[in-house]
Amino acid sequence: MISAKYHKYLLNFKVPSGTSRGILKTKETWFLTLEKNGKKGVGECGIFRGLSIDDRPDYEEKLQWVCQNIHLGLELLLIETIQFPSIQIGLEQAFLSLASTNTFHLFPSDFSSSKAGININGLIWMGNKQFMKDQIKQKIQQGFRCIKMKIGAIDFQTEIELLQSIRKEFSIEDIELRVDANGAFNPKEALEKLKVLSEYNLHSIEQPIKQGQLQEMAILCDKTPLPIALDEELIGVFDVTNKRKLLQTINPQYIILKPSLVGGFQGSEEWIQLAKNKNIGWWITSALESNVGLNAIAQWTATLESEMPQGLGTGSLFTNNIESPLEVKNGYLHYKKNKSWNFNLI
Repeated sequence: MISAKYHKYLLNFKVPSGTSRGILKTKETWFLTLEKNGKKGVGECGIFRGLSIDDRPDYEEKLQWVCQNIHLGLELLLIETIQFPSIQIGLEQAFLSLASTNTFHLFPSDFSSSKAGININGLIWMGNKQFMKDQIKQKIQQGFRCIKMKIGAIDFQTEIELLQSIRKEFSIEDIELRVDANGAFNPKEALEKLKVLSEYNLHSIEQPIKQGQLQEMAILCDKTPLPIALDEELIGVFDVTNKRKLLQTINPQYIILKPSLVGGFQGSEEWIQLAKNKNIGWWITSALESNVGLNAIAQWTATLESEMPQGLGTGSLFTNNIESPLEVKNGYLHYKKNKSWNFNLI
């Protein structure tokens, strides 16, 4: 007989981190623990308040329901939690963990066996010009060859000056630059801003305008001089028919998949297949999970064998993260077999 329980965990940021939605000081997450015949499995339900579609008053109630009905099995539970993507990924992890001989080895690959790393981008958080410049220098010194910069919080001209100063020192061959606007641009001025940004040899821009403006985004993707990647646009689109329709309508250059926000591994793989059918590029990004969730997402990502830098390096942001074998070195995420986990399976 299988049993399940959950508990809440509050992650504290080392440095309050700026996004276009404000300053983040803490990040709430939930751990789901399964037990069967004395063997335990764990999954992380990485809800992102203010962004997740499942940021709802009945979230904990749904977790209680899942634990009471765990006997239904993964397939049925994934259907029943379709509107709770962060619970879906927690379930997928927990069942994989329970079935594995090692609690934290969920997807066999060269990554999980410590033979290969995953190429990742270095993330630059919003702040004043000097703060952002210092982060950029630090990431380059740390060996990152792809940098993702959040824009849209300080004034546009200052952000352009920052990009200008990076490109003066580092060519497109030295550093791949991605920017993420988190929907900060007004649709009327977005195209002009994209034209200005395109002068700095950027790889792409994420979500230039707010999600839900399908026609405006479709026009932008058609006319843009700079590849556009959809991110928030994918959140809350559950049905495969609606997913297909969204990609057909907007026809973006890329999509970015945060499994905790778009339906776990199963939901993300559905998006990937639809994108491949339309020759739309994609990459995977974590969403401020603890190392438990990051580990699962990284191991799954490794099995996809993408050559592109992925967005998976958030483990070092928190003061009270779960100790794990994950390590970032020279712009790659590694799983170090000689390091151990420090996680109490309650």
